[in-house]
Amino acid sequence: MRSNDWWCNNLSKGEPMKPLDDLLERLRKSGIPIEDEVAEAMQHVFIGSFTDFELDAFWHDRPVPFLITQNDAAKTISAPHMIATLLHHLELRVGQHVLLIGAKGGYLAALIDHIVGNDGMVTVLEPHPEVIYHTEERLEFHESKGMIRVLPVHSLEDNDEISRGVDRVLITGAVREIPLTVAGMVEEGGFVLGPFGGPIQQTLLKRERQGEDWLDTELGNVVFGPMDLSEAERDPLDPQALADHIEDALNIIVELVEIDSETIERIEELVESLRGMPSDIPPLDEDATEDELVEHPVFELLMAEMEWLQPMWPLFGQLLAIDIDSPADWDDDEPPMVGGHEDLVP
Repeated sequence: MRSNDWWCNNLSKGEPMKPLDDLLERLRKSGIPIEDEVAEAMQHVFIGSFTDFELDAFWHDRPVPFLITQNDAAKTISAPHMIATLLHHLELRVGQHVLLIGAKGGYLAALIDHIVGNDGMVTVLEPHPEVIYHTEERLEFHESKGMIRVLPVHSLEDNDEISRGVDRVLITGAVREIPLTVAGMVEEGGFVLGPFGGPIQQTLLKRERQGEDWLDTELGNVVFGPMDLSEAERDPLDPQALADHIEDALNIIVELVEIDSETIERIEELVESLRGMPSDIPPLDEDATEDELVEHPVFELLMAEMEWLQPMWPLFGQLLAIDIDSPADWDDDEPPMVGGHEDLVP
């Protein structure tokens, strides 16, 4: 049975809101800020309308997948505590125009639409075609209050597509900078909320526009997946992706443990060597033989450096499989909230 069918069948029994009500109560007790309008939106917009996957993870405050792409990359809707946190920091008001970069299957857009109301507008920009299709399909059945549009990212190049000034921008994947085109759309006093940093860890920043300047407010360290889902579909031995991950991991490690300057320099040289490799190196197939792995240029490079790199490699491995506990206090017989997923966790 689809999750949405369960919701409809239980609506007549008067019990459809209990899992969500229980969840919101636990989140509030754990200190997650949940405004009344956010709670009302979550009660009005059913998560099961945007995914066909089981919802147990969502009720236990974990991310829930909404799409597995043709290349077997999972795309998820963020855990409820993070959805509430993002909506809290967005400081939404009735009538605002919100630009959402990264569709999250349409669920976030529907929540924002409910809050900004009849005079509001939500513009969704999404880089991945499969996610666009899924989002458009699910939003067709959402009874929107204002206007919701789903556009490919290249629509930013056409000023006529997004003619109305933007009050809020929410970026739902890791980025290093605000795209210049997006920055030019933000109204005076408006701001961009998003995870800025590398592929392993970012800082959740609120970047408010004040004239020609941007005023940054740091809201804590977070873990987001890539803004473009195609990055998650890249080969594990893609030299550019591996360079980004090693560089980001190094920045985290040097804050936690003391590393001699010679080792840091050699890791930085390894990163540069990876970035200098050809971009057309063929990916390894899932059924690649051991000989094919050994002959892969990236694997050869790593093995050549392994004598000095081996003591550091467990640290890199731990960071590439990061797992962070979430903040709620669950009953002993309920599973804890955990991180380590494609979205962000505090």
